[in-house]
Amino acid sequence: MLAPTVRHLAFVRDDGQPLDFIPGQFLQVHFHYEDGSATKRSYSVATIHDHALGPGENVEIAVSYVAGGAATKLFEALPEGGRIEASGPYGRFCLGAADANQRYLLIGTGTGITPYRAMLPQLAQAMTERGIEVVLLFGARRPEELLYADDFRAFATAHPGFRFVPCFSRDLPTDPHPDVRHGYVQTALAEFAPDPARDIAYLCGNPLMVDACFEALKTAGLPVPHIRREKYISGK
Repeated sequence: MLAPTVRHLAFVRDDGQPLDFIPGQFLQVHFHYEDGSATKRSYSVATIHDHALGPGENVEIAVSYVAGGAATKLFEALPEGGRIEASGPYGRFCLGAADANQRYLLIGTGTGITPYRAMLPQLAQAMTERGIEVVLLFGARRPEELLYADDFRAFATAHPGFRFVPCFSRDLPTDPHPDVRHGYVQTALAEFAPDPARDIAYLCGNPLMVDACFEALKTAGLPVPHIRREKYISGK
């Protein structure tokens, strides 16, 4: 359990092949309701893998548990070694190969943070090759809901060009790091002075947050192609 209602799950393909994905892409998990009707849910791949070395073996996702949710029942009942049906990867919420920006502003809430975890090796490469900076603004209500915090903190320690800025809307940690903020990510965003001449922004998570940050970034002058969005809604 990453948080009281979020679980990290790791799978391997049953055909023994690796999953060749681009960080930022998602999978669709297919299952059936109790009445037999088919449905599906989408989950970003959270796997950290150096893609320069080829596809990795593990397929990792973060699943939000929703009371009474059909997908929640599926994953809660899944034993170690259990099998699911999935398709993909899909999506274009990925770092651009032709990006020439000087800084990435990565903004996420809840399980919308998972694409950024998968992007860490690519970001490390871009920082080494292009000297870019990265700011990750992560919104949560309380410290216990901060998903993959150890991964992001370790990455920030190893890469001085990377800032991890947790934003807590309710409770702060007892001994907060200087980069911790109290409030919403859309409020903290202004502190980092989005600049159309140097920034590309990614928004992933709560639709209200995505819309608010999108408007703030447009007001700051960022062109729409430099604001890349993916909205997360916890479906039952």
